[in-house]
Amino acid sequence: METVKITRALLSVFDKSGMTDFARGLSDAGIELVSTGGTHKLISDSGLPVREISELTGFPEMMDGRVKTLHPKVHGGLLAVRDNPDHKASMDAHEIGPIDLVAVNLYPFEKTVASGASYDDIIENIDIGGPAMVRSAAKNHAFVTVVVDPADYPAILAAIAETGGVPYALRQRLAAKAYARTAAYDSAISTWFAKAIDYPEIPYRSFAGSLREVMRYGENPHQWAGFYANGDTRPGVATAKQVQGKTLSYNNINDTDAAFELVSEFDPATVAAVAIIKHANPCGVAVAGDLLTAYKNALRTDPVSAFGGIVALNRELDAATATEIVKVFTEVIVAPSATPEAEAIIAAKKNLRLLLTGGLADPKADGLTVRSVAGGLLVQTRDNRNVDDNELRVVTKKQPTDAEMADLRLAAKVAKHVKSNAIIYVKDGATVGIGAGQMSRVDSARVAHRKSIDAAEAAGITGALTQGSVVASDAFFPFADGLEALVAAGATAVIQPGGSMRDDEVIAAADAAGIAMVVTGMRHFRH
Repeated sequence: METVKITRALLSVFDKSGMTDFARGLSDAGIELVSTGGTHKLISDSGLPVREISELTGFPEMMDGRVKTLHPKVHGGLLAVRDNPDHKASMDAHEIGPIDLVAVNLYPFEKTVASGASYDDIIENIDIGGPAMVRSAAKNHAFVTVVVDPADYPAILAAIAETGGVPYALRQRLAAKAYARTAAYDSAISTWFAKAIDYPEIPYRSFAGSLREVMRYGENPHQWAGFYANGDTRPGVATAKQVQGKTLSYNNINDTDAAFELVSEFDPATVAAVAIIKHANPCGVAVAGDLLTAYKNALRTDPVSAFGGIVALNRELDAATATEIVKVFTEVIVAPSATPEAEAIIAAKKNLRLLLTGGLADPKADGLTVRSVAGGLLVQTRDNRNVDDNELRVVTKKQPTDAEMADLRLAAKVAKHVKSNAIIYVKDGATVGIGAGQMSRVDSARVAHRKSIDAAEAAGITGALTQGSVVASDAFFPFADGLEALVAAGATAVIQPGGSMRDDEVIAAADAAGIAMVVTGMRHFRH
């Protein structure tokens, strides 16, 4: 449990950043260097003394490099317990020298998958010898230093310069980091394999990420929180460039993700879309011919809740829209891009975060979502379908008009992103009432209606914004009372999945009220 002097180091890295300086620092400290392949060439070309791994093992690299470090003189040198007499005797008998430090990073499996490589190329980029050395060295961290991240090279050299070796506490941290890396590596392999062979019910599941940031706290100040990126290149909050503003909080990231996923449902070549999110629920969504109009219409839905919210846009942020957004206290703006003029306007608000994603998320992309529960994980495929994928059926005597049908489709897309029970009132391309997360669908209908009355008053409009609107429900109506609440709010058409035992009763209520009803056949619960 003391500082261990380093006499021999084995260096074998794919990512060679920082390796020349690290190898020179080790060599200057009198440490013998042993290396493999490209790493050996790099060190040798730098004029440093370095032995080939084949000199140590007595065997050449073979099978296209698959077999080079899988040898007793490597793993014996790593795993030997130095103060165990039996281990020492075995080392002497078989001429196994100790290896006190291993620097290894792995074949770029994750990058190979992301590049769209073939099955065979991906398999070839599964590292075997690297993880084996990492695990051996990490297990024997009482005597061996293992380093898998070039960022740790300076700390190791500093420790050697200051103490003559590597202290136990540092070896412990490096070993923990090493096992985390091999676990993440194997997780990436198993996840890819399950997808490649269509094996979703694989008996063991693991998920991994790399730490992007330790946050001030989680949902609440007493909770620790960190942001880990899983390497997915799909545009979103994890891949976005933060142009300015304070560090994102746990809740900011959660809300921004919800906002950006929603606006990504809308093709920017067809329509400008804006979503304002608060506590992961939309408080206003609108589409229009331009972002400024869409933003103003989205804000009108619930200007009170929009205070301190997240604004997401599906097109490049322009100066006119930026000028309007900064009139309201906003935590985050997220967009594919922004004009220099818009960035300058946002810059006047020093704490306002501006995130640019470079593109929209593909709403139809497959993938998995994960949620922790006590004792386990709930894993499911992403909800990557929307109303455009459905064959819509009009089940009432009254047919919706073309304008109503356009609003119904918008309402249905928004409902997919609202916590269940979700009720969304839409009129003229904008939400005019949103009921989210209520235990009763009737309550969601009434809450949205009540808020629409307040929004109308704020806009100087008499009555409720929901008058003459259409409505989407994320799931079927179990009873006619939910539909009746919508009618009371002024709805003229409804879109819902259908499938209730009382569908006939609900349809009859719609006919009695003289409104149109469209059935999608697909629900979108969101919890």
